[in-house]
Amino acid sequence: MSRRVRVRLLDTRPLRSGRSFRALWIGTSVSQLGGQMASVAVLAQVWDLTGSPVATGAIGLATGLPLVLFGLLGGVLADTVDRRAVVRATTVGQLLAAAGLCAQALAGNRSVVLLLALVAVGASCGALGAPARRAFPVRLLPADQVAAGLALTNVSFQVAMLAGPALAGLVIARWDVAAAYAAQALAMAVAALAVRRLPVTRPEGADAVGGRPRAKRGGWRVVLRRPPLWGALATDLSATLLAMPVALFPLVNEARFGGDPRTLGLFLSAVAVGGIAAGLLSGTVTRWRRAGLVQLSAAGLWGLALACFGLAGPLWLALGCLAVAGAADTVSVVTRGALIQRETPDAYRGRVSSVEHVIGVAGPELGNFRAGLVASVSSAPCSLVIGGVSAALAVAAVSLANAPLRAYRTPPTAERQAAPEPGAAASAGAVN
Repeated sequence: MSRRVRVRLLDTRPLRSGRSFRALWIGTSVSQLGGQMASVAVLAQVWDLTGSPVATGAIGLATGLPLVLFGLLGGVLADTVDRRAVVRATTVGQLLAAAGLCAQALAGNRSVVLLLALVAVGASCGALGAPARRAFPVRLLPADQVAAGLALTNVSFQVAMLAGPALAGLVIARWDVAAAYAAQALAMAVAALAVRRLPVTRPEGADAVGGRPRAKRGGWRVVLRRPPLWGALATDLSATLLAMPVALFPLVNEARFGGDPRTLGLFLSAVAVGGIAAGLLSGTVTRWRRAGLVQLSAAGLWGLALACFGLAGPLWLALGCLAVAGAADTVSVVTRGALIQRETPDAYRGRVSSVEHVIGVAGPELGNFRAGLVASVSSAPCSLVIGGVSAALAVAAVSLANAPLRAYRTPPTAERQAAPEPGAAASAGAVN
């Protein structure tokens, strides 16, 4: 008799498991909303100062480079010192950067260099704290709630993606960019207060030299030594590098829908709506133990949905394909994140999380660049189809080459992952 699949709504058990995870979730959610509002304000201010697409493109450089460089350094920090201290300090740093953005706008600053420098400071602080934030849920939640906790975080991110830019537009139109920066500063102040309630969380199994903590050796090699880890990361990199569609939205809109800016906005909203819908129903997939197979399937569906978007004629079909892609992306992100956190020994969790963070940052940017290059010698639909099909094939290749990832099962118990033995979480997650 076939097993019946139960459809469950968003699993909110992690928010009831204790105040520590609630504090982390509130702080992360509020800071994400503020960050989305500030992104729109920065874009608007740079365009107002320069009217140059090169200058607006430099925003990505000011954001992307610190995310990569300081993200890796943050991984080492998260495996060396108290992770609560890292999160607290970097959140305060983001608050100061937001206050600086507000101050320069109120002062009538005309220097793009100063503006981008403040953006880079905020991005650097966020990147330094990101690995420590990622390493927290597995220490704060029972094993069977880790995926649900990551789903809650992903839903809040999707909501911020959907509501943040719209809210920023209203605030800037009613007042000015300084008000949007002030909203971000307020959000970071709330986040700083929230993370004060996190517990002291030092990496388990870290080495000590002369009485001082030192990150355990082999932190980067652990990814290559554990097939589920490199397989999960390779799956994510394949999906984003080969099929990222955002850079092609203006071209598709111009070619098929007359360049209507409202349609362009609908493209972005459709992805977010699909992600939110999947998040609200994530209680179904977070309880499935075949996390590796779920991630592989979702990543393959992401690629195929975007290939279909490249072929879609009617607007309703194009938006439907993007919504499916957004939903598949959410499922893939949640299952991948839970797998990586559970499979990584705690002494290495910060550095592995930083690798995941860098791939999550650099993959989409490089993927958009690749999509633009292919479209420049062919067309946007051609680039979407080639990219989507290539991503699905690459995910299939990872699946064939990585049997441990296909067979990976999450721990069946509700035990917490703060066990004394650093490899306990990994051995529990490798049971077939």
